[in-house]
Amino acid sequence: MSGLFITFEGVEGAGKSTQIELLRTALEEQGLRVLVTREPGGEPVAEAIRKVLLHTEEHVEPLTELLLFLAARAQITERVIRPALRAGTIVLCDRYLDSTTVYQGYARGLDLEMVRLLNRVATGGQLPDITIVLDLDERVGIARQASRNRMEREDLAFHRAVRQGYLAEAAREPERFHVVNAEQSVQCVHAEVLAIVRKALGNR
Repeated sequence: MSGLFITFEGVEGAGKSTQIELLRTALEEQGLRVLVTREPGGEPVAEAIRKVLLHTEEHVEPLTELLLFLAARAQITERVIRPALRAGTIVLCDRYLDSTTVYQGYARGLDLEMVRLLNRVATGGQLPDITIVLDLDERVGIARQASRNRMEREDLAFHRAVRQGYLAEAAREPERFHVVNAEQSVQCVHAEVLAIVRKALGNR
Protein backbone atom coordinates (compact mmCIF):
# COMPACT_ATOMS: atom_id res chain seq x y z
CA MET A 1 0.00 0.00 0.00
CA SER A 2 1.27 3.47 -0.83
CA GLY A 3 1.59 5.99 1.98
CA LEU A 4 -0.78 8.78 2.92
CA PHE A 5 0.18 12.39 2.20
CA ILE A 6 -1.23 14.89 4.71
CA THR A 7 -0.49 18.61 4.56
CA PHE A 8 -1.18 21.28 7.16
CA GLU A 9 -2.00 24.82 6.08
CA GLY A 10 -3.18 28.04 7.70
CA VAL A 11 -2.31 31.60 8.59
CA GLU A 12 0.80 32.37 10.59
CA GLY A 13 0.45 31.29 14.23
CA ALA A 14 -2.36 28.80 13.58
CA GLY A 15 -0.56 26.00 15.44
CA LYS A 16 0.50 23.76 12.56
CA SER A 17 3.73 22.56 14.19
CA THR A 18 1.95 21.63 17.43
CA GLN A 19 -0.78 19.70 15.63
CA ILE A 20 1.69 17.89 13.39
CA GLU A 21 3.67 16.65 16.39
CA LEU A 22 0.51 15.52 18.20
CA LEU A 23 -0.65 13.65 15.10
CA ARG A 24 2.78 12.09 14.61
CA THR A 25 2.75 10.76 18.17
CA ALA A 26 -0.78 9.36 17.85
CA LEU A 27 -0.02 7.59 14.56
CA GLU A 28 3.30 6.18 15.75
CA GLU A 29 1.56 4.81 18.85
CA GLN A 30 -0.59 2.81 16.41
CA GLY A 31 2.59 1.32 14.91
CA LEU A 32 2.42 3.40 11.73
CA ARG A 33 5.53 4.75 10.00
CA VAL A 34 5.46 8.56 9.87
CA LEU A 35 7.70 11.18 8.26
CA VAL A 36 7.41 14.85 9.26
CA THR A 37 8.77 17.50 6.93
CA ARG A 38 8.21 21.14 6.04
CA GLU A 39 7.96 23.60 3.17
CA PRO A 40 10.01 25.39 2.13
CA GLY A 41 12.80 23.13 3.34
CA GLY A 42 12.92 19.55 4.48
CA GLU A 43 15.95 18.77 2.30
CA PRO A 44 19.42 20.44 2.08
CA VAL A 45 18.88 22.34 -1.19
CA ALA A 46 15.34 23.33 -0.19
CA GLU A 47 16.58 24.49 3.23
CA ALA A 48 19.11 26.78 1.52
CA ILE A 49 16.28 28.28 -0.53
CA ARG A 50 14.23 28.68 2.67
CA LYS A 51 16.91 30.91 4.17
CA VAL A 52 16.70 33.25 1.18
CA LEU A 53 12.90 33.29 1.12
CA LEU A 54 12.27 33.86 4.81
CA HIS A 55 15.32 35.67 6.11
CA THR A 56 16.76 37.93 3.41
CA GLU A 57 16.61 41.65 4.10
CA GLU A 58 16.53 42.37 0.36
CA HIS A 59 13.35 43.09 -1.56
CA VAL A 60 12.08 39.96 -3.34
CA GLU A 61 9.86 40.42 -6.38
CA PRO A 62 6.61 38.40 -6.27
CA LEU A 63 7.56 36.35 -9.36
CA THR A 64 11.02 35.65 -7.93
CA GLU A 65 9.40 34.56 -4.67
CA LEU A 66 7.03 32.25 -6.55
CA LEU A 67 9.82 30.60 -8.53
CA LEU A 68 11.98 30.09 -5.44
CA PHE A 69 9.13 28.39 -3.59
CA LEU A 70 8.53 26.18 -6.64
CA ALA A 71 12.21 25.24 -6.86
CA ALA A 72 12.24 24.19 -3.21
CA ARG A 73 9.01 22.24 -3.75
CA ALA A 74 10.31 20.38 -6.78
CA GLN A 75 13.36 19.32 -4.77
CA ILE A 76 11.54 18.06 -1.68
CA THR A 77 8.84 16.34 -3.70
CA GLU A 78 11.32 14.25 -5.68
CA ARG A 79 13.91 13.71 -2.98
CA VAL A 80 11.75 13.23 0.12
CA ILE A 81 7.98 13.08 -0.31
CA ARG A 82 7.53 10.76 -3.29
CA PRO A 83 10.09 8.14 -2.09
CA ALA A 84 8.48 8.08 1.37
CA LEU A 85 5.00 7.58 -0.07
CA ARG A 86 6.24 4.77 -2.31
CA ALA A 87 7.65 3.08 0.81
CA GLY A 88 4.22 3.20 2.47
CA THR A 89 5.05 5.99 4.93
CA ILE A 90 2.53 8.55 6.17
CA VAL A 91 3.98 11.96 5.28
CA LEU A 92 2.99 14.99 7.38
CA CYS A 93 4.09 18.22 5.71
CA ASP A 94 3.98 21.69 7.24
CA ARG A 95 2.77 23.63 4.16
CA TYR A 96 2.87 22.52 0.52
CA LEU A 97 1.54 23.73 -2.82
CA ASP A 98 -1.59 25.37 -1.38
CA SER A 99 0.57 27.85 0.52
CA THR A 100 1.93 29.09 -2.80
CA THR A 101 -1.54 29.33 -4.34
CA VAL A 102 -2.69 31.39 -1.37
CA TYR A 103 0.37 33.51 -0.52
CA GLN A 104 1.64 34.24 -4.03
CA GLY A 105 -1.72 34.01 -5.80
CA TYR A 106 -4.40 35.45 -3.54
CA ALA A 107 -2.19 37.65 -1.34
CA ARG A 108 0.56 38.76 -3.77
CA GLY A 109 -1.87 39.05 -6.68
CA LEU A 110 -0.12 36.77 -9.19
CA ASP A 111 -2.36 35.04 -11.72
CA LEU A 112 -4.00 32.08 -9.98
CA GLU A 113 -4.15 29.84 -13.02
CA MET A 114 -0.44 30.43 -13.69
CA VAL A 115 0.37 29.59 -10.06
CA ARG A 116 -1.71 26.41 -10.22
CA LEU A 117 -0.07 25.34 -13.48
CA LEU A 118 3.44 25.92 -12.14
CA ASN A 119 2.57 24.06 -8.93
CA ARG A 120 1.57 21.04 -11.03
CA VAL A 121 4.86 21.25 -12.92
CA ALA A 122 6.95 21.57 -9.74
CA THR A 123 5.23 18.65 -8.01
CA GLY A 124 4.78 16.40 -11.03
CA GLY A 125 1.09 16.35 -10.10
CA GLN A 126 1.75 15.07 -6.56
CA LEU A 127 -1.27 16.27 -4.57
CA PRO A 128 -1.89 15.69 -0.86
CA ASP A 129 -4.48 13.06 0.05
CA ILE A 130 -5.67 15.30 2.89
CA THR A 131 -5.13 19.00 3.46
CA ILE A 132 -5.98 20.32 6.91
CA VAL A 133 -6.50 24.06 7.13
CA LEU A 134 -6.19 25.36 10.68
CA ASP A 135 -8.47 28.38 10.43
CA LEU A 136 -7.76 31.31 12.71
CA ASP A 137 -8.39 35.05 12.72
CA GLU A 138 -5.25 36.52 11.19
CA ARG A 139 -4.92 39.08 14.00
CA VAL A 140 -4.88 36.32 16.61
CA GLY A 141 -2.31 34.35 14.62
CA ILE A 142 0.10 37.26 14.21
CA ALA A 143 -0.23 38.18 17.88
CA ARG A 144 0.93 34.66 18.79
CA GLN A 145 4.26 35.10 16.97
CA ALA A 146 7.14 35.96 19.29
CA SER A 147 9.53 36.54 16.38
CA ARG A 148 8.64 37.17 12.76
CA ASN A 149 10.27 36.19 9.48
CA ARG A 150 9.91 38.10 6.20
CA MET A 151 6.47 36.65 5.40
CA GLU A 152 5.16 37.07 8.93
CA ARG A 153 6.09 40.77 8.87
CA GLU A 154 3.58 41.53 6.10
CA ASP A 155 0.63 43.76 7.05
CA LEU A 156 -2.76 42.56 8.25
CA ALA A 157 -4.38 43.07 4.84
CA PHE A 158 -1.91 40.54 3.41
CA HIS A 159 -2.64 37.99 6.13
CA ARG A 160 -6.38 38.59 5.75
CA ALA A 161 -6.05 37.76 2.05
CA VAL A 162 -4.15 34.60 3.00
CA ARG A 163 -6.96 33.43 5.27
CA GLN A 164 -9.62 34.23 2.69
CA GLY A 165 -7.57 32.41 0.07
CA TYR A 166 -7.43 29.24 2.14
CA LEU A 167 -11.19 29.29 2.68
CA ALA A 168 -11.76 29.86 -1.04
CA GLU A 169 -9.49 26.94 -1.96
CA ALA A 170 -11.21 24.71 0.61
CA ALA A 171 -14.58 25.53 -0.95
CA ARG A 172 -13.11 24.79 -4.38
CA GLU A 173 -11.83 21.30 -3.38
CA PRO A 174 -14.01 20.10 -0.48
CA GLU A 175 -13.05 16.46 -1.01
CA ARG A 176 -9.39 17.17 -0.16
CA PHE A 177 -9.59 20.10 2.26
CA HIS A 178 -10.76 19.92 5.88
CA VAL A 179 -11.14 23.25 7.67
CA VAL A 180 -10.64 23.03 11.45
CA ASN A 181 -11.35 25.89 13.84
CA ALA A 182 -7.94 26.62 15.37
CA GLU A 183 -9.38 28.90 18.05
CA GLN A 184 -10.41 25.79 19.99
CA SER A 185 -8.12 24.29 22.61
CA VAL A 186 -5.06 22.40 21.35
CA GLN A 187 -6.59 19.08 22.41
CA CYS A 188 -9.94 19.80 20.72
CA VAL A 189 -8.15 20.64 17.48
CA HIS A 190 -6.05 17.48 17.78
CA ALA A 191 -9.13 15.32 18.34
CA GLU A 192 -10.75 16.74 15.21
CA VAL A 193 -7.59 16.27 13.13
CA LEU A 194 -7.12 12.71 14.38
CA ALA A 195 -10.73 11.82 13.50
CA ILE A 196 -10.21 13.11 9.94
CA VAL A 197 -7.03 11.07 9.50
CA ARG A 198 -8.41 7.89 11.07
CA LYS A 199 -11.41 8.06 8.74
CA ALA A 200 -9.09 8.34 5.74
CA LEU A 201 -6.97 5.42 6.96
CA GLY A 202 -10.09 3.35 7.56
CA ASN A 203 -11.26 3.92 4.00
CA ARG A 204 -8.05 2.59 2.47
